Amino acid sequence: MSKSMPEKLSVEYRDGITALEPVFPRHYTLTHSDITGDLFLTIGKQYAWDKINPMRDEVLGEWKTNGNCFYYNVYLYIDQGEYNEMVSAKRNEIFRRELPLALTAIAYGDRFLFNSSPFLKHASIIVNFMSSYPQFAKSESWGTFHHFSI
Repeated sequence: MSKSMPEKLSVEYRDGITALEPVFPRHYTLTHSDITGDLFLTIGKQYAWDKINPMRDEVLGEWKTNGNCFYYNVYLYIDQGEYNEMVSAKRNEIFRRELPLALTAIAYGDRFLFNSSPFLKHASIIVNFMSSYPQFAKSESWGTFHHFSI
């Protein structure tokens, strides 16, 4: 995230979520404006379904555990409305190109949580590319938030 990007990020806490707690449940909805380039991060006990537009270009995420291990699960909807393989291929390309910025925005937007619980910076990020086309439907490890901190 460039030095000018923090001014383009707005963060909203909902449903009794604060900057420091709770970790569970904690759902993230990251949306943006194509016109201004502004990013909007909503953190709540549920996803901010009211912020999602028909383009379905949001980034959804949540903290999960596997035993004692924390990880961050990301969901990206590659297909859009009508199913078209060429459209899905382009959306897949765009999501992959923009995902580092999105993860950096999430890390910066929830920096107070990361600072109070630094172990979360080292939790694995699992990205779920959701698509009806097998070549795009994948789950991948994208490192940790330590790699996306500013």
